[in-house]
Amino acid sequence: MADELNFDLVVLGGGPGGYVAAIRAAQLGFKTACIEKEPALGGTCLRVGCIPSKALLDSSELFEQIRHKAELHGIRVEGATVDVPTMLARKDGVVKSLTQGVAGLFRKNKIEWIRGFGRMTSPETIEVTGENGTQTVRGKTIILAPGSVPVELPFLKFDHERIIDSTGAQFIPAVPEHLVIVGGGVIGMELGSVWLRLGARVTILEAMPSILTGLDGEVVKTADRVFRKQGFDIRTGARVTGAERRGDKVIVSVEGQEPIEADYLLVSVGRRAYTEGMGFEEVGIRMERGVIQVDEHFRTGVGNVFAIGDAIGGRMLAHKAEDEGVAAVETAAGKHGHVNYDAVANIVYTWPEIASVGATEEELRERGVEYKTGKFPFLANGRAKAMGETDGFVKILADAKTDRMLGAHIIGPRASDLIAQLATAIEFQSSAEDIARTVHAHPTLPEAVKEAALGVDGRMIHL
Repeated sequence: MADELNFDLVVLGGGPGGYVAAIRAAQLGFKTACIEKEPALGGTCLRVGCIPSKALLDSSELFEQIRHKAELHGIRVEGATVDVPTMLARKDGVVKSLTQGVAGLFRKNKIEWIRGFGRMTSPETIEVTGENGTQTVRGKTIILAPGSVPVELPFLKFDHERIIDSTGAQFIPAVPEHLVIVGGGVIGMELGSVWLRLGARVTILEAMPSILTGLDGEVVKTADRVFRKQGFDIRTGARVTGAERRGDKVIVSVEGQEPIEADYLLVSVGRRAYTEGMGFEEVGIRMERGVIQVDEHFRTGVGNVFAIGDAIGGRMLAHKAEDEGVAAVETAAGKHGHVNYDAVANIVYTWPEIASVGATEEELRERGVEYKTGKFPFLANGRAKAMGETDGFVKILADAKTDRMLGAHIIGPRASDLIAQLATAIEFQSSAEDIARTVHAHPTLPEAVKEAALGVDGRMIHL
């Protein structure tokens, strides 16, 4: 048993929430350590989630442009092919660069990375088991950021060969003939887009009445139409009852339908908090269905222990976890940490991209909130026309009496970038008029945002 290690602040988990919390703690003068069991820092997002999937999405989108869009610009490319191993190697290189970057930030900020699996043994101590045995780490403040893992259905067990989770879908060695995806949520549609563009037949089996449940209904309707046009076989209301391996094939059983044969079955039905075996309940931390319960300041109510990120529920987003990590650390330092969840954007990196912030129309109607709507199509935007990317629109929702921004929803080119302006507007309680009166450069995609804001008051210029 090694000597006990003592720190001012210890973070359990090196994902976006955890590593950002550790860096902020070091900036504030805490002697800081971060416990992470994986061979690289960055968590699911950097290692096997957000970053590698976006690298593959960009590669596949480039291939899609070469095959189907370049000729519209007078560029003819014949015989374009996909080298999947090279594409995967590029993805791995991006991941390596960023995870090494986080390790470099730890060195710069004098944060100690303790490699191993951490289990709480008291409100001040964590037992870490790693390659060099077991050691005790003590922290005056502890921040729990263990993250999440893919949900595994009892009747669709992963074999990590042909029945795979979202991680496995990023390592398929060659373009499959047929990829079947259970779940038409964000992850399913993104990873499905990668392999569809590369030439696979992709079938989406979604049990709910529509894909992308929880997003603005009008956006979802448009997305469904565009995705089907791209070649997705989308089947909503499809209840999968099981799957059977037959050599290199998977036979998927769907209630009321003929069995479907696939080369790979991606089960993408969500993620769950990763909290098992870490001793949280044993030290008195309140849990509900595996989710750590915290107050509005991310305190667990046990000692000086905080929790953040996927493990505390809510939307499982890397940027949400990052801001929660900063807020928790600043609260521990006696400052005023705060996260405005209304201003946390949600993004789907398909093409066209989808981005939203604040309330949807469905939510506002359910709450009985009176609101006004401004909507502007990219078809009428000069830059979108020049790009040849005119699918979708920008929609802004504002309070009917005060004009305060309540929500914004975009489906269209570079929606992931455009949403930042609208998130800022909600954070600062801006009105739609504030956006409408802001000069937007021409010709740019953000002009569609301004036009939607003008539309709230019924005075769009270019429609």
